[in-house]
Amino acid sequence: MEFKDAKNKFVQTWGALGSQWGINKTMAQIHALLMVSAEPVSMENVMEELQISRGNASMNLRALMDWGIVYKEYKAGERREFFTAEKDLDELAVKIARERSKREIKPALKVLKEVSSISANQTAEEKHFVEQTTKLYDFVLKADNVLDKITEYKDNWLTKLVVKFMK
Repeated sequence: MEFKDAKNKFVQTWGALGSQWGINKTMAQIHALLMVSAEPVSMENVMEELQISRGNASMNLRALMDWGIVYKEYKAGERREFFTAEKDLDELAVKIARERSKREIKPALKVLKEVSSISANQTAEEKHFVEQTTKLYDFVLKADNVLDKITEYKDNWLTKLVVKFMK
């Protein structure tokens, strides 16, 4: 397989996996392209490489920067903006975990806390509902706390061991 074909296959595959990670296909493809590029890439090159519009490229680059996994760079003498992705895979995993927690787990915890706090002294069904949603809230909260600790202390030797064990 030639380099160009291998690069394209990687970008397309990473893009297809993006929806499973909570991001859209184009956002994942842009991230993949930037991650495997040795030099920062201009928006125009992103658009050309992925055959996407300026608006699509701009919107997804901004979202990736909001996630903290893509950075804007400037080159002396260039008016164009260039972009690069986080290259440290451990740091990338931590940033994605934090962002997903903020966007998915924290809102779910808020809902679980709210629905498990209803007064349930009327029927057995109500009591069962409160018991189950309380258990679920406790479980998700513990999982989120573990995730917070792992991302907080990623340089800690014990956390490194746990992360290595999980791989």
